Amino acid sequence: MKRSVRMGIDVGGTHTKAVAIDNETHQMIGEPSVVKTTHDDPRGVAAGVVQSFETCLKQNNISPDEVVFVAHSTTQATNALIEGDVAPVGVIGMSKGGLEGFLAKKQTHLEDIELEEKKSIKILNEFIPLKKCEETTIKQSIDKLKDEGAKVLVASMAFGVDEGGPEELVHQIAEKEKIPTTMASDITKLYGLTRRTRTAAINASILPKMLETATSTESSVREAGVKVPLMIMRGDGGVMEITEMKKRPVLTMLSGPAASVMGSLIYLRASNGIYFEVGGTTTNIGVIKNGRPAIDYSVVGGHSTYISSLDVRVLGDAGGSMIRASKEGVIDVGPRSAHIAGLDYAAFTDPDKINEPHVEFFSPKPGDPEDYVKVVNADGSALTITNTDAANVLGLVKPEYFAHGNEESARKAIKALADYCGTTVEDIATQIMEKAFAKIEPVFNELVEKYKLEKDQISLVGVGGGAASLIVYFSKKTGVKYSIPHDAEVISSIGVALSMVRDVVERILPNPTQEDIRAIKNEALNKAVESGATPDSVDVHIEIDPQTSKITAIATGSTEVKTSDLSANADEGEAREIAAADMRTTAEETDLITQNDYFYIFGGPHPGADHGAIRIVDKKGFIKVQRGRGFAIKTTARDYEQAMAKLWEDLAVYQTEMVARPDFYLCLGARVMDFSATDYEQLKLLTDLEVSSLEPDDEVIVVGANINQN
Repeated sequence: MKRSVRMGIDVGGTHTKAVAIDNETHQMIGEPSVVKTTHDDPRGVAAGVVQSFETCLKQNNISPDEVVFVAHSTTQATNALIEGDVAPVGVIGMSKGGLEGFLAKKQTHLEDIELEEKKSIKILNEFIPLKKCEETTIKQSIDKLKDEGAKVLVASMAFGVDEGGPEELVHQIAEKEKIPTTMASDITKLYGLTRRTRTAAINASILPKMLETATSTESSVREAGVKVPLMIMRGDGGVMEITEMKKRPVLTMLSGPAASVMGSLIYLRASNGIYFEVGGTTTNIGVIKNGRPAIDYSVVGGHSTYISSLDVRVLGDAGGSMIRASKEGVIDVGPRSAHIAGLDYAAFTDPDKINEPHVEFFSPKPGDPEDYVKVVNADGSALTITNTDAANVLGLVKPEYFAHGNEESARKAIKALADYCGTTVEDIATQIMEKAFAKIEPVFNELVEKYKLEKDQISLVGVGGGAASLIVYFSKKTGVKYSIPHDAEVISSIGVALSMVRDVVERILPNPTQEDIRAIKNEALNKAVESGATPDSVDVHIEIDPQTSKITAIATGSTEVKTSDLSANADEGEAREIAAADMRTTAEETDLITQNDYFYIFGGPHPGADHGAIRIVDKKGFIKVQRGRGFAIKTTARDYEQAMAKLWEDLAVYQTEMVARPDFYLCLGARVMDFSATDYEQLKLLTDLEVSSLEPDDEVIVVGANINQN
């Protein structure tokens, strides 16, 4: 029987890893294929993508015609901007005359965009009044910009989000001239002319590099006999077809971390979590809220953009971070890693090779502090001490974790530093972990505050090879429960293989009507289909920001209709145990509030309150909602508003100067949809949009939840 296979390829800084996933069971087939990332190949990282892909097919006896989905993450956009591998950009601004024209000319006239390491995107500017916007004038402007050195173009018009005709005309003429062009209104439909133009310029600057790599990868995959569309990981956690990526490559920024988050979601049985993607040199920390990764606009060169990507904090505090020390003890951990210094971790060194070790101090790179620790053996060979070594010494790393090493080796190396400092091995190891913890804790607290997470309701998820070197100690210190998924070291590749198509539409609309929201919802659905999703699979989530009047429609869908569940069904008893464990109570103290064909809603004890902790658990055993205070009412589509109005009042929290209203979750068939609003009419506008498609007697479960105030 022919299999249906999903292929996921993650391009990391050091290795490119490919995995094959059975589309029926969502289990990994055989072993992952791991090759060195091909930075120096003439085809760039595309060579490694194809190499790992072909190796994975061969070693697992997979026929190309069995592959139904293939996607890869990419470091290209991020690396191009970090390394300054960008093309000079010619910006053609356009507007009507008068005051609007005066302002637009100023707002579309960009300065060079500064990047890291004193590199920048060169910007050249032209402006055309709309009354002169015709083929001859546009061609003259294009020729002038090309003569000045522009290799790519941006067309940006004041209010182009409302009328994009002139931008399209520039694009058509530029195509004849064979110069890649980005239309600003293609990148975002949000107002803010300068920011929109800048975002388009960043996109245009990486077009040549990305087009070259995309074309090379696509042709190589075709040569391997795979006929399905090649998908690319976006920085916001979705995938899009390579044809879409060729227009908007900037959306792939932070593609790598996005892959690990989506992999985490496959295994995470909780809806709210902080994830730690721990590599050797850096740790990416971000948020999963209501089962979705937290997204924000990226900042490039100190400027805000309209590029949506994961809201990630990057710390130079990871599994391979080296130690800085003095006679008094450990001074700091990182940011330099063993990899940068070309030294082995103690825990991954044969203990017999660590003989008569002593400590020496050094500077890994010119300009670095000179107090990084190197452990030198009697024969002159050297190794170093890392977070991973300390975690192994303290017994925090279980044998099944990728970071598990030789405790004896780690002890021998750390003892050299302990003797130098006049203390014990355990004390030095604890000092190392404390320094690592001190860097992570403020980031954790900031994210909890920003996304209004309830600390007692969240989980920590550790992914990446170095996860156990940091997350276990952090969990012990904070009391927040943690998990490290199976196959954590290839979680990014799994995330790519199982990811969904994602697209976003944003608009500024004060006082939107239901027709406005329905139109935006349909636009997002259509964009997701353009990006490769099947129409029947697309689900659209709507958010309204009352402060900015911004409406966001997030569409997600799969490239094919799913043929099976992710896992076997959980009966009521199993689901109760899962909910009880997550609420840190017993099954006996956990009440089944209500259920339907797809979900169980459980409540837990909450001393001193009418409404206790609440969990929505699907019939596969995944926790879809976890809140500290809430209640659920089963009703019908006809009467759902009465239930919502009751919970709006019952769960309100009256504070000194304001009333904190509950968030709402509606269980509509097999979907859980979440809604939040400070105004009841706005809430009703959003919920009516979804419920209106149901029959009056269709079952609806209304769940209200508010922050636990105890």
